[in-house]
Amino acid sequence: MGLIKMQKLMSNELAKRTFLSRPPEPPPEFLLNDPTDSIFVGITKRFGVPFTWTFNNLTNPHISVVGITGSGKSFFVKTFLTRASYVWGTNAIIIDWAGEYRGWVKQSGGTIISLAKGDYINLMDLAGMKPIDRSKQIMNSLDILTDITGFPEQRRLTAEAVEQAYLNAGFILSSLPTGNRPAPTLKDVAKLLEEKLQEGTYEYPAELENAIYRLRQFSREGEDYFARKSTIDLDKLISSGLVDLDLSGLPDERFRALAALFMLQTLKEKMRSEGWSAVKGLKAIIVLDEAWKVASDDRSDAITIVREGRKYQFGLIVASQNPTDINEAIFSNVGTNIILRIKFQKFMDYIQGSLNFSPFIRSEISKLGVGEAAIDMSFQTSAQFPSTFILNRVVGEVPLDVYTITLADLLSESENRDQTLQKEYSFEKLLLTSKFIESSINNDIIDAVFKQLDARTRLVDLKEFVKILISERMTKEAIVSLLRAIGISDNIISRAFVYSE
Repeated sequence: MGLIKMQKLMSNELAKRTFLSRPPEPPPEFLLNDPTDSIFVGITKRFGVPFTWTFNNLTNPHISVVGITGSGKSFFVKTFLTRASYVWGTNAIIIDWAGEYRGWVKQSGGTIISLAKGDYINLMDLAGMKPIDRSKQIMNSLDILTDITGFPEQRRLTAEAVEQAYLNAGFILSSLPTGNRPAPTLKDVAKLLEEKLQEGTYEYPAELENAIYRLRQFSREGEDYFARKSTIDLDKLISSGLVDLDLSGLPDERFRALAALFMLQTLKEKMRSEGWSAVKGLKAIIVLDEAWKVASDDRSDAITIVREGRKYQFGLIVASQNPTDINEAIFSNVGTNIILRIKFQKFMDYIQGSLNFSPFIRSEISKLGVGEAAIDMSFQTSAQFPSTFILNRVVGEVPLDVYTITLADLLSESENRDQTLQKEYSFEKLLLTSKFIESSINNDIIDAVFKQLDARTRLVDLKEFVKILISERMTKEAIVSLLRAIGISDNIISRAFVYSE
């Protein structure tokens, strides 16, 4: 009798241990949600349960997506945004670092804002904010992107000039703007500092000169993308459906980061001003793609949005090939982490250290194929069950067809031995199509190229790929533009043409 009682006690205790009583996957009631208030993502690997995503049972609606090129990262983002629009009427603003989403947004009938290609943003536009608040945001951006924090006097001079520019334009620093008066620009700020320097009464002229130089980097003729009158209506941006803020034409990472920081700041304030409303799902999703400088800095408004977004029904998706580009405050606190194919051990170490999943899950992640994913979710419930599970495949609006271009035949022996050199490029069909569109290739040629690629089981070396493009009457200029768009260096492009002629 005592032995039977002991066995019963042990059985009850073992049943409480999730990792022994069932494979590592949350119960179906946490995976299969109301289809009118959730987004279908795919089928779980262990039990074949349809996984529909909703943030109603999660700590927040934010998502991180990590995976190497060709793993299905952008495919997931596009699928998610499409279905969020269907289910909830969600608006989406993509802060597009490399122009990766431009072609897809164009195909989808969305709005494209191309900075450096005809569109401008005045960094000092208020968009319904108090001038004093925008002044602080401008200085915060300079703190992140320049070395100004190391020069307190230059920072003070710049901050004072920003505030004075608003005053000179007729604004009251601590009041919301009224009327339609235009906002000042960074050029006005630089001019105030130059006038102060010309007066010759300031004790430290070198400090003034350096402050002016720092501002001139973002306001000189030809690079004044943020120092001219805005060509977009920031007040309407958050309710404009699908919007792609294409940063690929800007000259370097600082300019891209400045645009991204400004947009995050503006969207954060719009999020706060709109407040909560009694509607299902998400009002807006902000996508931050490959924005390492913005996603990694703990002063970025990306972190503020992660902390506050749920109560305003705003979601943030942060996507990157390199998990270490995502600040741990974001990575550890988003409600959902989507982990696709990971290449380097140090990246896996970072992810596991941040999310604390089991060695078994780590082993499963190391074997993921294209489109397969590990999903980690932070549930609100205190119930004990695994929060990380394997998804058999992300199921999109179109099949996840992957096309691979290899370089090995064009590389020397030493280059092929170089572990840091990329030797193949994989793209899901939607992404590769968008690269063709960016290079102004018409649809008939695109269809013909894909037909030839499909006949070769979607795997070709670069020499053969160039021959296909030539056979479809693409010009050399168009081919070079396309190959550059997919990330191939000019050196390798030159070799491909030599062998293809």
